[in-house]
Amino acid sequence: MNVMRNILAVVAGWFVGSLVNMGLVQLGHSIFPIEGIDPNDMEAFAAIIPTLEPKYFIFPFLAHALGTVAGAGLAAAISLNRKMMLAMIVGILFLAGGIVVNYMLPGPIWFAALDILIAYVPMAYLAAKLMQK
Repeated sequence: MNVMRNILAVVAGWFVGSLVNMGLVQLGHSIFPIEGIDPNDMEAFAAIIPTLEPKYFIFPFLAHALGTVAGAGLAAAISLNRKMMLAMIVGILFLAGGIVVNYMLPGPIWFAALDILIAYVPMAYLAAKLMQK
């Protein structure tokens, strides 16, 4: 029963974290719209990213960090045991996605470094620590 609950915790954490991530990305596009670019057109978006001001990277970072916190926190909350491990699994899943996105939509190196080093595994660790208390 614990194994099934832990699997459910990871899946639910990944799903809810993804919803938070997508919601914040969409909010960012509405607050800081990029004139003449459809954010769903990945080729056009990839071409414009290197020219964007830092303000356009606030919401992507928040989406990645808070999505990871929400997902990892939920996984830890659902789990009866192994809270840290399940939160870290969710964090690593989001890290893998973040690496892929940073490869597909290459932005400034400062953002890629900040995103990969802070938005995923440290946020999953923080969420697990908060849920252990």
